[in-house]
Amino acid sequence: MELILEVRNLSVRFPSEAGTVNAVDSVSFSLPRGRTLGIVGESGCGKSMTALAILRLIQHPGVISAGEIWYSSRNSGSTKGRNRNLLAISEPEMRQLRGAEIAMIFQEPMTALNPVFTIGDQIREAIQAHEKISRQEALGRTLEIMQAVSIPLPERRIDEYPHQLSGGLRQRAMIAMALASRPKLLIADEPTTALDVTIQMQILELLRRLKEEFHLSLILISHDLGVVAEVADYVAIMYAAKIVEFGPASDLFRVPLHPYSEGLLKSVPKLATSEVSLPRLESIPGTVPDLRQLPIGCAFQPRCKDEMGLRCSEAPIPLISAGPERQVRCVKYA
Repeated sequence: MELILEVRNLSVRFPSEAGTVNAVDSVSFSLPRGRTLGIVGESGCGKSMTALAILRLIQHPGVISAGEIWYSSRNSGSTKGRNRNLLAISEPEMRQLRGAEIAMIFQEPMTALNPVFTIGDQIREAIQAHEKISRQEALGRTLEIMQAVSIPLPERRIDEYPHQLSGGLRQRAMIAMALASRPKLLIADEPTTALDVTIQMQILELLRRLKEEFHLSLILISHDLGVVAEVADYVAIMYAAKIVEFGPASDLFRVPLHPYSEGLLKSVPKLATSEVSLPRLESIPGTVPDLRQLPIGCAFQPRCKDEMGLRCSEAPIPLISAGPERQVRCVKYA
């Protein structure tokens, strides 16, 4: 399969007086063109930082301290892509790619949208930032993309401000901005957070439809396994700044390999099968380690039911092949 994105040994560090925070630690994964990758993990595990690093949007004092991010662009009608390391190109080249080829739906629409500009102006600006077209043409495109993301009454909503829209409509406006210049790769960071279940399903169905309609490759970041299970072809499980398991979604959800993946799946509430069979909600004991003082070996060892003493702690544990397209960071599979 042709890859649109390949991340190799990516690391992001945040130096501070209290010590260096390892926000992303030697993360590697690949995304085939036209597929969806779900990145799952607890808050603070490095999911959003990985996404921001792909777009080179890490805020000071954070730095991308190591790694390569290979992106393959492809013009329509062409079967060959231009492969570029996003960490090696100039900032002007990166600005041309952001929005035009790689776009991001940010985590919180109310803070990502500018409160003093109308929704229409913000979408139009996103279009004109990358395309030399007139204001009138851009307004026409704005209405088209608002219709595409199922914003009702777009002719009226185009002149409304973010505070006048519901949470679901603000999220649709964010999706419209991200798709305004028809990118090839879309990164959605927690796109259903703070939305009720009905609106969540509408947003997921919208992303699924737009992915097919716009021929997108998609990275979906979430702490919600149910959300990822709905749309992802592949899943990467992150813990303490590292990927601990990677594989096809159907295989990973059916048979998780890493003890952390298994714990996450067991902590998802299940319906009772009878009146006397109440489901037991399991939890993972302990807490996530301090990212300033990550251990040499497995960061999950203190919380792991299968821990194996020195084998888990004496040396770094690599991602090990565990079957077709499956990788796991655990000594059980060495």
